[in-house]
Amino acid sequence: MIIDKQKIGLERALELKERIIDYLAVKDKIPTGTTKKDIINENKERIKKIYNCTEEQWNDWKWQMNNRITKVETLSKIINLTEEEQKDIMIIGEKFRWALSPYYASLIDPNNPEDPIRKQAVPHALEECDQLGKDDPMGEEFTSPAPNITRRYPDRLIINVTNQCAMYCRHCQRRRNIGELDVNKTRRQLEPALEYIRKTTEIRDVLITGGDALMLSNKSLDWLLTELDNIKHVEIKRLGSRTLVTLPQRITPELCEILGRHHPLYINTQFNHPQEITEDVYKATDLLTRAGIPLGNQAVLLKGINNDPHVMKKLNHELLKVRIKPYYIFHAKAVTGTSHFITRVEDGIEIMEKLRGYTSGLAIPTYIINAPLGQGKTPILPEYQVSQSKDSITIRTWEGKTIKYPNK
Repeated sequence: MIIDKQKIGLERALELKERIIDYLAVKDKIPTGTTKKDIINENKERIKKIYNCTEEQWNDWKWQMNNRITKVETLSKIINLTEEEQKDIMIIGEKFRWALSPYYASLIDPNNPEDPIRKQAVPHALEECDQLGKDDPMGEEFTSPAPNITRRYPDRLIINVTNQCAMYCRHCQRRRNIGELDVNKTRRQLEPALEYIRKTTEIRDVLITGGDALMLSNKSLDWLLTELDNIKHVEIKRLGSRTLVTLPQRITPELCEILGRHHPLYINTQFNHPQEITEDVYKATDLLTRAGIPLGNQAVLLKGINNDPHVMKKLNHELLKVRIKPYYIFHAKAVTGTSHFITRVEDGIEIMEKLRGYTSGLAIPTYIINAPLGQGKTPILPEYQVSQSKDSITIRTWEGKTIKYPNK
């Protein structure tokens, strides 16, 4: 009997397409920064008129920082707020600082209270209602062996260099450090951290964060990275920054020229929704990747923003288009004022189930729960090993089929 292999292949292709028919039906309805570019540009022009600013000023990251939106009066000119919402923002602002760049504000649908960008940027009454969160659920103050150091692992650590960000995310894990003033650490303040690293020879990986590492000046970044370059046992440096999301104007040719002097250097950022990936992001990532800097994304699983398998898949696809590797999906931490963002763990597992096999491996991050009190990142995976005997294991494939596999 002659087997028609192509016919079998075509039947299998149809079967595979059926596996993602639900995603294909909705993927083009999920907003991205590029599909909404006309609306974003309209918002941008409207905000420019409010500020009476030029295109050159808009594209200057320092202008963006100097003109962050911090007052309800200004915000209400940009997005539609009810009187009750305005009152709530003022009340929350007394307890939790807020600010967003004009650029990030331009991504918000002014008429949609459920807009995923608005939820991340604009204070909500639910922040005041939180009875579950803790100021420091990670216990960072107990994992600091030297000033401005956080160390939770054997061979790597964090240097906290600033409390400043282009936008103060409503789900921020370090909102306790924000304060009322933006303060970058001085060289004198950072020297004890560098001395600790010099003396601790098992440290091979240093993450510079805060706050946002790219809130440091070019000169300060160059100095700090040079100091780390001169420590023989430090193999790689990483920068933690959300400016790619909230202030892509920060990524300038001058910055990239400086960063390009300090390889191997990596940048991890935090995109949480495909609407955040705009044409400005394309320009910024192009500059960074041409400077040889690998980019990774650490999304946070947030209720009402991205706790949907299709939205998360679309986000990961859009990230790869701008050459950012999806790296982690973090389960949201129970930080004071943020509990309304926390999902059930099942949401994260369902997302992982709908990624593995359903899309390319490059588009699959690791779902992580940060164990309380600084006990480290714990990967949470769907169960693919069903059982195990002496000579075999039974595995479940991404399609749900069970297969006995030899284990010799």
